[in-house]
Amino acid sequence: MASDATSSPIRMTVWITGDVQGVGFRVFAQHRAQRLGLRGYTQNQADGSVLVVAEGSRDLLTQLLAQLRQGPYLANVEQARADWGDATGEFAAFGIR
Repeated sequence: MASDATSSPIRMTVWITGDVQGVGFRVFAQHRAQRLGLRGYTQNQADGSVLVVAEGSRDLLTQLLAQLRQGPYLANVEQARADWGDATGEFAAFGIR
C-alpha cells in the first residue's frame, strides 16, 4: 500500500547540464514523462542546459529523474540537479516549450 508521501502529487524541477541541446533531449524528456503520466514541461535554457519541471508522485518523478540522468543516446549529461516542492496543478499535460 502506497503512503501519502509517495502518492501525493509534488513538483520536481531539474536542471540538466552537459551536451544536452541539439540532441533530442526535450523530446526524450517529454516521451519519458508522458509514459509515466506526469505533467509539466521541458525547455532549453540560454546557458545550454535543459530545464524540466514535472508534477506527479515522488515514485514516478524519481523514475523520470533516473532517466534524465541517462539522457538520450547522443546526449552527454554532466549533471541533473533536482529541487523538490509542492505541486501547483497548473499543467494539463507534459509539453515542450
